[in-house]
This record gives sequence, structure tokens and C-alpha cells, in this order.
Amino acid sequence: MKDLPKMHDPRILVGTETGDDAGVFALDEKTALVQTLDFFSPITDDPYIFGQIAAANSLSDVYAMGGKPITALNIVCYPESVEQSVMKEVLRGGADKCLEAGVFVLGGHTVQNEDIKFGLSVTGIVHPKEIITNKGAMPGDYLILTKPLGSGIIFAALKANRALKEHIDFSLNTMLQLNDKSAEILKKFGVRGGTDITGFGLIGHCYKMACASGIEIEIWGKRIPVLPGALGYASLGFTTGAAERNEEHYGKHVEFADDVPIALRDVLYDPQTSGGLLFAVSEEYVKEALDKLKEASLTAYCVGVCKAGKPAIKVIEDCNNRDGSVEGTDL
Repeated sequence: MKDLPKMHDPRILVGTETGDDAGVFALDEKTALVQTLDFFSPITDDPYIFGQIAAANSLSDVYAMGGKPITALNIVCYPESVEQSVMKEVLRGGADKCLEAGVFVLGGHTVQNEDIKFGLSVTGIVHPKEIITNKGAMPGDYLILTKPLGSGIIFAALKANRALKEHIDFSLNTMLQLNDKSAEILKKFGVRGGTDITGFGLIGHCYKMACASGIEIEIWGKRIPVLPGALGYASLGFTTGAAERNEEHYGKHVEFADDVPIALRDVLYDPQTSGGLLFAVSEEYVKEALDKLKEASLTAYCVGVCKAGKPAIKVIEDCNNRDGSVEGTDL
């Protein structure tokens, strides 16, 4: 990918250089387009739920950039053997989730393929001065995560018929949640650094943020929210190929304290589908931001801090020398 032609234009506010969640293109001084796309294979046998999750996952990139999604196009791959009624349910799920988000689906494109895949190409808008990027985190910022981790591990257990129904249902419900309300609240606190947690896992996305922002990130293992069942399944060895690739690629940049459990390390590398936001909030606002999220019945966890230093990730058991107002608010 490094050999592809580089696009140079002052209207390109966010391009490919830092591997951010979406591209941003300025239309004028007050409006910029946010553009992204994502699609993947089913993670559940229910086509309607799959459609909803795929749409929520695609929309999340726009929220992660501080934008508001406005239109979407369907991306559909399907084999001839699949009944049209199944694909109709997938598309209905995607359309309903877009309606919930106030996003208009304007059409799309279908391709015959050996496997089902579905997702959206999404266009949003953002004020050029309100863009959130993975290079906007500053030393001293706290990291707020809005969804628990471990969905990849849980669905790996499901494929082996070892996952409990209540764990599957909890994970699906979490993936169905849009990130719109969390983003809207956090934006009010002047957030300029952030991302959402998807295929690279928390470790991968944190490292990308560390590189883009020129900082070191400290993660507090004890504060990491984990989906019910995920740690247990991880301890039994359930994982995904993507998690193994994440560890292989990012592991050399991570330093784990000895008291961080192996199962939790697996969760930190675990790829997420329709995961939460990870926003960097300045110290003066972090307690109020957490309180506002919880007042809105939204999950919110303070999971780490940004520090001056070379890009790297350090995972310790818990936060050190933090005042009680922050420690007592996140969990």
C-alpha cells in the first residue's frame, strides 16, 4: 500500500497517512465530508441482526471522527445459493439501524460471491475545527472507552459450540448499540484525539494513536471492561486469527507488567466488531465527561492515560498516583 500514489490537496484534511478511521475532505470553511466504508462476513445466523451490526459498525467510523453520518450505500456480496429472503433481512437490518441513526440509505451495489458479506459506504459531515483524529491525543489526556471488549473471543467459542447463550446475547446487544450518543457527549468536552475499537483490538488502535500523536499510552488492566464470559473463554484458548495477527504485528511495541493476566492480554489483542469509542479527554474534564455519559445510561470506563514519550504501549495492573475523583468514577 505504501507504493500507491499519494494525494496532495489542501482540501484533504485527513488522508491515509495515519491510518485513521475515515477520510475528511473540506468543502468550505464550515463543512467537511467524512467518508468511510466497511463490510464483513456474518457473525450470527440471524440475518436481520447481522445487518444491524454491520451498519452500526460502518457508521461508527464517522462518529469516531467527530462527524454526523448523513447518507449510506449498501455493499453486498452473496452466493446464488442464498435465498433472496435472507438477503432481504440483512438489508432490512441495515436500513433499520440507519433509520435509528437518522441516516438515509440511497442505494448500493451487489456482487455474486462465494460468501455473504455486507456493510456500508458512509458519508458524514463535520466542522473542520471539530474533527477528531488519532493524532489529536496529548500527554496528560485520559482515555475513555465506551464499550466492553472480548466479542471476537466469544464468537470463537461459539464456533466451537462452547459459548453460553447469555454471553452471546449480551455481546450481540453491545454490538447493536450505536456510538452516536457517546460521541455527542464527549465532543462537548473539546475532544480532539480518538478512534473506535474494531479489528486491530484495543492494543492495535492504541498503538496507532500513540504513533500518530507522538505519545506513550499506559493502559490500566484492572480497569478494562470485558464482556461476560470472554476472560473464561480466553483462558480456555479460544481466539481468532485476527487476534494472533494483532499480537504478531503490535506485540513488539507493548510492555506488559508481570501481574497482567494472560487471558486479559488476549482480550486486549482481540478484534472487535462494532466496538466502542476510545477518546482522549483532558484531565480537567475527565470526571465530568464520565458522569455525563453515565447520566445518559451509557457505559464509560477510564482505562488509561497518555504520556510524553516515544510511541509505545505499557499495560500495568492499575493506575498509579491517580486522585480519587478519577479512580472512583470509572467503574
